[in-house]
Order: sequence, then structure tokens, then C-alpha cells
Amino acid sequence: MLTELQKKKLLKIARETLEYYLSGKELPVILYDDPILQERRGVFVTLKKKGELRGCIGYIEGVKPLAMAVRDMAIQSATGDPRFPPVNYKELKDIDIEISVLTPLKKVKDAEEIVMGKDGVIIKKGYRQGVFLPQVAEETGWTKEEFLGNLCMYKAGLPPDAWKDKDTEIYTFQAEVFSERGI
Repeated sequence: MLTELQKKKLLKIARETLEYYLSGKELPVILYDDPILQERRGVFVTLKKKGELRGCIGYIEGVKPLAMAVRDMAIQSATGDPRFPPVNYKELKDIDIEISVLTPLKKVKDAEEIVMGKDGVIIKKGYRQGVFLPQVAEETGWTKEEFLGNLCMYKAGLPPDAWKDKDTEIYTFQAEVFSERGI
């Protein structure tokens, strides 16, 4: 669990990164003396404009120190999410930043092990994979079958029932989710 101070620091890193990057300024140096911010953790940065999704990209597994991963994913969420045009500087005032810090992945043998609203899920089959963060279940109100079907179809590019195949791998993780509105 992150402390309130750590959450605020990560949100500040994401906000300042976007302000500098989108205005064309050189990014400031990130100073992090907190060992938690140096841990390699999976993280997603979600941008919402007036409550609507505006960008969401992340690392499923820890490939960089958390502070640097937040910086990178803030930029990618604003400029690299193929579902949306890039965010421009003028939009920032209407953007709320949400960060999801992930636990390590756990392979599950059966979809029955998935706890809706608590677990994020990754579906892998062959070279295709897709991920839904835990909050997707709450935001959509889908049943587990709808959740997994949509994950297969829209995120992994698989048939909606691919999650039932024996050669499909299912992984779960949890996320500590916090946003500027909640802190």
C-alpha cells in the first residue's frame, strides 16, 4: 500500500510531466528519495476529461522505477493511445489523472478464481493479449462472462469465448487506484 504522500508525489509527477511535455518544455528531473518510488512496478496512467476516458496506457509488469514509469505512461496516455487524438495543452485544465499501481501477476487455472472489481485480468493466447484494469468491471457493470468476452474481443482481438480455451492463459493482478479527485 502506498502512503498518501507517495500517491500525491506520483500524481504530481504525472501532472508536471504533462504540463511540461505538452507545452514543449524540457522535462524536469525527477527527485525520488523514497525507495517505493524506485521499485519496478506495473503502472497505468488514465486520463479522464470531464469524467470520460481520454487516454490510458501502462506497463503490466515493472520494467522501470515507479516514478519513471508514471512519467512515461503519462506522456503515452496523452499522446500515444490510438483510440484518441493527442491531448493538447489547453485541455489539461479539464483532465483528471488517475494512476493504477499494479501487484505482480498471478496465473489462474480457472475463470472462477477471478474476483470482479478486485482483480484486473490479462488474457494471453499465442501472440495476442489484452488487459482490463480492476475498475473496468465496476465502471461497466458487466458480468464476468461479459467482462472476459469483451476483453478477448476488443483488447486481445480474439473470439469472445477464447477465455474458455485450454491454451488461453489468464492472469490476475490487483491495483491500487488513486486520482487527483480522490486525494
